Amino acid sequence: MEAVAKARFVRISPYKARRVIDLVRGRNVEDAINTLHFSGKSAAIPIEKTIRSAIANMLNHNDTSKVDPHNLYVKMAKVDGGPSLKRFRAASMGRPMRLKKRTCHITVIVAELTNKQLN
Repeated sequence: MEAVAKARFVRISPYKARRVIDLVRGRNVEDAINTLHFSGKSAAIPIEKTIRSAIANMLNHNDTSKVDPHNLYVKMAKVDGGPSLKRFRAASMGRPMRLKKRTCHITVIVAELTNKQLN
């Protein structure tokens, strides 16, 4: 059984978010949350929030009343680029210089470990 959580239009660069999400992909949920909580990166906050949302989706689903939260792991985690906000800032001699404030979409899939995976 799997559960999905998505955070869309997060105001952080997808490059920075991918560096953090690579730390937790494939890990146990408890280890992933601990790693993110004590990470110094600002991208860890929305990623941790998305993982917690996926866990809550898994536990509150109708068919999964027997799910043990200690047997969950991050099956898939990815960061896609979102739309960029176009802004201008003054450059030399008062000329406008274009800035791209990037956004990203974070997708996390949490699954339960099976007996075959535990051994």
